[in-house]
Amino acid sequence: MGDRVEALVNQRQRVVDVTRVISKRVGASVAVECFDDHSPPPPERDTVRPLFAVRDRGTGRPTKRDRRKIDQLRGHRH
Repeated sequence: MGDRVEALVNQRQRVVDVTRVISKRVGASVAVECFDDHSPPPPERDTVRPLFAVRDRGTGRPTKRDRRKIDQLRGHRH
């Protein structure tokens, strides 16, 4: 109890103080009572970059050329 935990979760900084230690798995509604969240607010939705490319339904698998374009958008190099 009283420990501060800092972690990077899904590209977002999380900071929580433990207020109560639990000995077994519990539901989210009980778990949220066991810590105080001091995390900075999440970034605005407009500034968050999508993590995946959206394809039209029914277009099938991406071609090699499509995969290269997707990789380029993600900042990957070959």
